Amino acid sequence: MTRSPVSTSLIAFRDRFRSLTRGQDGEAGFEGAPYLLKWLCLSVIIGTIAGLGAVLFSMAIHFATEVFLGKGVGYIPPLPLGEGSPVETVMERPWLLPLITMLGGLLSGIIVFRWAPEAEGHGTDAAIESIHFRNATSNPKVPPIKLLASAVTIGSGGSGGREGPAAQISAGFASILATTLRLSPADRRIAVSAGMGAGIGAIFRAPLGGALMAAEILYIHDIEVAVLMPALMSSIVAYSVFGVIEGWEPIFGSQPDIAFRDPVTLVWYIGLGLLAGIGGILYCKTFYGTQRLFHRWHIPPYVKPAVGGLLVGIIGVGIHGTIATGYGWVQMSMGPELMTIPLWTVIMLPFAKMITTSLSIGSGGSGGIFGPGMVIGGMLGATVWRLGHNILPHMPASPAPFVIVGMMALFGSVAHAPFAMMLMVAEMTGNLSLLAPAMICVAVATAVVGNTTIYASQLPDRSHAPAHRMRMSFPLLHALTAADAMQPLTSDRAVEYAIRVDDSTPLDEALTEMTETDRDIALVTRGGEAVGELTHKSAMLTYQHHVSAGTRRINAMPTNAVLVETIVKEQASISHMPLRDIKLPPGTLVVAILRQQQSVTPTADTELRPGDVVTAVSPIGRMDEVRRRLSS
Repeated sequence: MTRSPVSTSLIAFRDRFRSLTRGQDGEAGFEGAPYLLKWLCLSVIIGTIAGLGAVLFSMAIHFATEVFLGKGVGYIPPLPLGEGSPVETVMERPWLLPLITMLGGLLSGIIVFRWAPEAEGHGTDAAIESIHFRNATSNPKVPPIKLLASAVTIGSGGSGGREGPAAQISAGFASILATTLRLSPADRRIAVSAGMGAGIGAIFRAPLGGALMAAEILYIHDIEVAVLMPALMSSIVAYSVFGVIEGWEPIFGSQPDIAFRDPVTLVWYIGLGLLAGIGGILYCKTFYGTQRLFHRWHIPPYVKPAVGGLLVGIIGVGIHGTIATGYGWVQMSMGPELMTIPLWTVIMLPFAKMITTSLSIGSGGSGGIFGPGMVIGGMLGATVWRLGHNILPHMPASPAPFVIVGMMALFGSVAHAPFAMMLMVAEMTGNLSLLAPAMICVAVATAVVGNTTIYASQLPDRSHAPAHRMRMSFPLLHALTAADAMQPLTSDRAVEYAIRVDDSTPLDEALTEMTETDRDIALVTRGGEAVGELTHKSAMLTYQHHVSAGTRRINAMPTNAVLVETIVKEQASISHMPLRDIKLPPGTLVVAILRQQQSVTPTADTELRPGDVVTAVSPIGRMDEVRRRLSS
C-alpha cells in the first residue's frame, strides 16, 4: 500500500520523537541538548493546542452566557476588569433563572452521559486520576465534550470554574499527542501534566502559576520535579497564544497601588489564614457530601445536574454572586464597590457559593472547582475587612489585600498547591507585593487543613504513586537483611567478634550498630549459631547489586507496559502462595511489594500475604486480567 506524502511525514516525525524519548524515561537527565530539544518541540505543540483550546472554551462560555442568561433571564453577571465590566446590573426576569439553570444542567447531563461519562464533574481531578492510575490515557471524546458541557453549565448560570475543564481539555489533547507519537509511559505522564498546567495558565493568564500548579497538584505533600521544565515551556506558549487572541490584561486588572507596608497587619492575616483553613475544610466537606448524596440517588444520571441546576437557580435569585464563575464579584470586592453590597450578602456569599458549586458540579454537571474556591476565599477576605475596617487597628485602607490573600490562602491550602496559588493570584492581579503577608496566611491555612484535599485523586507523595513506586521500591538498606549481605566466616573463633547480629536483622540497623561501636565487622548468627560475617564492604556491594538488578529489570520492560497495583485480600486464593506458583499473564512482572509500609523485594519464593500492596508491570491489554488474578 502506497503512503501519501503527508502520512510519510507524520510517520517520520513520530519515529524521530520515539528516538528522542528513548533513555532515562523522565526520571533524570533534565539537562542536555536531546532533552531540551525533545521537550521544546513537544511543549510548543502542547502549549499551542492548550492555548487554542482555552480561547475556544472562553468564547464558548461567553456565547452560552449571552444565550442562556442574557436572552433568557435578561442578566449578564459582572466580569473582572480583564474580561469586561465589573458592574452589577438588574436581573430583568429573575423568575426564569431557576428554569434556565435547570435547562443548562439537563443539557450538560445529556451531553456528558450520552457521549463521554468521563467528562462528569470537575476536570482537574479527572486529569490527576488519569496521570496516576490510567497511564495518562483518556477517551478522545472527552476534550470536545468537556468543552461543550462546561460552557453550557457555566453559561446557563451553573456555579463552576473554567480551570478544571481547561485542564482536562488540554490534558486530553496532550494524551492524544502522546499516543500518536508513541511516547514512553513516563513521558506520557509528563506531557499530560504539562498540558494540564498549560490549560490552567492560559485560561487564567498566569503562565508561571499554571506551570507550578502542574507539578504541585498531583500530590498532597510532594512535587513532581520532572514536570517543571516541560510545564514552564508549554504554559508560556499557551499563555502567548491566548494573549494574542484574548488580550494580555491580568484577569483582575493591574493593582499597582496595593502594597504591604505595615507589619502589624500580619496579625490580621494570621486570623484570615485560620478562617481560610476552616473555610477550605468546609468547602471540601460540602462538595463531597453533596456528591455522595447525588450518587446514592437512583434516578437517571443526566437528570441529576438538572435538579442541581434548579436549586442553584433558586439560590441565585436571592444572591446573584452564587451563579456562574463569580469573578466579577471578587473584582467589585477589591474596591469601594464593596461598601455598596449589602453586608448580609458579603457574609453569606462565600458559604452560599460553596453550596451552589457543590450542587452544580457535585450533581454531575461539568465545570471546575478551582475558580469557585478562589471566589470563596476572596469573599471571606472581603468579609473580614468589611467587619473589621472600622474596628480593628492597622487594617488596610482598601479591601483588595484581604481579598487577594484570601483567594491564595483558601484554595492554595485545600489544593495543596500553596506556591502555585500565590504566584497565580499575583499574576492575575499584576501585583507581587503581597507575597509577604500571603506566605504567613497560606502557611496557617495549610496547617489548619492538614491532609484534607479538594482533589480526591491526589496521592500523599511520589512513593504512593504507581509510576514511582517501582523505582522507589528498589531494595534500600532497610529492605535487605544481614543474611543478604553476609560473607563466609574468615575465623573459627566466633567469640572474638565484638558484635553479633541475627541474620534477619535489617541491613541498615546492623550497619548503624557497627558504626556506633566503631567496628568494621560483625558476626551473623541464625538460631544462635554462627553462619557468616558482615562487613561494610559486603553490605555496599550487596546494595549495589540489587539496585543494578532493579535497573536492568526496568530498562528491559516493553514500551507498551503499564503499572497495575492491587491489594491482596484477606481470603484471596493467592494468599501465602509463592509468586512462582501464581499464574500471571505472559509478559507480567511483579516489581514491588509493600507490606506494612515496608518494601519487600519480590523473588520467585516470595509469598504474598493479606494486605500486601502488589505492583506489577503488564502489557496494556492484560491490565484487568492481572488485577483480577492478584486480588482473587
